[in-house]
Amino acid sequence: MATVSPAERLLLQLGIKEPGDIDLEAIAYSQGAFVKFRPMDRCEATIVGNARHAIIAVNSLSIPQRQRFSIGHEIGHWLLHRHRLLFCTSKDIGGFSRDALNPERQADDFASDLLLPSFMFEPSIMRIRVLSLQALDDLTGAFNTSRTATLLKAVKCNRFPIVMFRDGLDRRRWSWPSNVVSPRWRARDDLDPESFAYELLHGGGTGSTPVRKVGADAWFEFRGCQHEEVREQSFVSVPGEVITIVTVPESGTD
Repeated sequence: MATVSPAERLLLQLGIKEPGDIDLEAIAYSQGAFVKFRPMDRCEATIVGNARHAIIAVNSLSIPQRQRFSIGHEIGHWLLHRHRLLFCTSKDIGGFSRDALNPERQADDFASDLLLPSFMFEPSIMRIRVLSLQALDDLTGAFNTSRTATLLKAVKCNRFPIVMFRDGLDRRRWSWPSNVVSPRWRARDDLDPESFAYELLHGGGTGSTPVRKVGADAWFEFRGCQHEEVREQSFVSVPGEVITIVTVPESGTD
């Protein structure tokens, strides 16, 4: 039987079984936390509280999906890191740190499980044969979540031979592969100037690219990668940031 995470256990205790019933403000209230919205500068959310009650302040200027993830993130802090005063910037929330002991990573994981619980998400993902941007948008519509958070959850389901890449004008790159992808396919540390994602990022666009085939050496570095092809599709997540879905061929799977 799959392990139930703390966030998923909370949903089950509250009798929440459908994506449309995941009311973040009501869930926070059930745990003694009250959500307020106000304009915030350089900060997505904060939480302050005592032993029993807390106030979660969320940036009213952010898009609704971002606000929902921020609320889930702060509920995670309230239940996992009580008695600490935390100011969460846009880099802290949804930063997807690799350090499992990082409180921000733990709160991100809690938010992901609260908004995209496996017992709801996995049945939906099993109906998808190829994870295109259209399929991803169908999932984001059902769960009222961002493309970025939904894509990362899909990657972690290990159903598709994909790697998720994040690139930004800040030159910070991170990637997250599905366990289906062979470890031999090592992700590059930089964004190839010849890639379509580079053009989207530096061209100031706000949309997405169609699915295209490109040489694997645009995204990976290993012996013989110049002879392989992958499919890439990119979208602008926020200004100055591009997320890319890279699908590897059968030869790139374990």
